[in-house]
Amino acid sequence: MLSRARAKKGRQNIAEERIEILMGLADKEALAGDLEAADRYVKQARQIGMATNTSVAAEHKRKFCKYCYRYLLPSAAKVRLNSDEHKVEKTCPYCKKVIVYPYGREIKQRRMAK
Repeated sequence: MLSRARAKKGRQNIAEERIEILMGLADKEALAGDLEAADRYVKQARQIGMATNTSVAAEHKRKFCKYCYRYLLPSAAKVRLNSDEHKVEKTCPYCKKVIVYPYGREIKQRRMAK
């Protein structure tokens, strides 16, 4: 019998894989034009993450609004770069809230790669 910690880690690994699959399906559905299905996949991925205490990867968090949890299609969301603060600002077309996240780390990595 597995210890409690190992069993929890196993559940979290399975949850991460399922979240990855669901977000991939959300991408496919959104590009095909079915935004309602994409929203359902995002909702399911979030529920799996909350049930297993697993966080959604940052690359996937940036694909949906953190206020209304709708899938943000890149062509629909208004995106701008705030170069003074090194932040990306996305405006959700559904709830009109602004989601902000940094991009300074990417600049530093590019500079270090030279």
